[in-house]
Amino acid sequence: MLTRRTFARTIAAGIGATGATALAAPRLRIGIGTYTYHSYSLDDMIARLTALHITEIEMSRGEFMLMKPPTDEMCQAAKRKFDQRGIRCVSYYTATIKNDQDLDYAVRFAALLGSRNISGDATGDMLEKIDVRFSREGLTFGIHNHYFKQKFAYESPEDVLKALAGRSKTMGATLDIGHIASCGYDSVDAVRKLAPYLKMVHLKDVAASGGEDNVLLGQGIAKIPAVMEELHKVSYRGLCAIEYEKEGDIDSDVAREVEFARKLA
Repeated sequence: MLTRRTFARTIAAGIGATGATALAAPRLRIGIGTYTYHSYSLDDMIARLTALHITEIEMSRGEFMLMKPPTDEMCQAAKRKFDQRGIRCVSYYTATIKNDQDLDYAVRFAALLGSRNISGDATGDMLEKIDVRFSREGLTFGIHNHYFKQKFAYESPEDVLKALAGRSKTMGATLDIGHIASCGYDSVDAVRKLAPYLKMVHLKDVAASGGEDNVLLGQGIAKIPAVMEELHKVSYRGLCAIEYEKEGDIDSDVAREVEFARKLA
């Protein structure tokens, strides 16, 4: 029999459960940076993304970068195939935007792919041009840090922060966790410093600083579990795109990386 007292308890329990659910932290969004599948055809890549239930990606395959620009038809065909499988290209990786033509290409290809964020790098006057143009187009830009054997403009969090000083909220950071560790910087500290500017995060682990030997997430020096805990702490809401830069058959490794990341999300 449902008395007034038991009814009140039932309502209170329901409110408590709802409140607990409302207060639960949102899960991190786990996707793939498509450079992971650079040695696979586009169709083979899409089949693998579908099998892993990946619905968000950053387009970072070499044939779509600006060094040898793709055609409009390539971007349109890729978008159709993604749409058919329910995959959203939320970000487009350009590599370096060097001049006005690159800037035009970046805006056009992002639109064709359906992306609202662009990751890459630029220096000097191009940063201001990107800020103005992307603000007008409703796009955001994440400066991508990178490890190279030669000196690169964006190796540390401070390098990125210096470039962002005085710029609009259009401009931010695409933080590559593996490359930060490769350059000898603390990955958790990098998340903390760049938190207000994060547009994208690349989840990647490396064996040691001073090199690019990718290892499975959690098995290297990049402190991936602590990084993801910090992303929760700073209320990061963008995509965490797994990137795995290995040659050969990577299917088993990528599946393990996705499973690992989802457990921590």
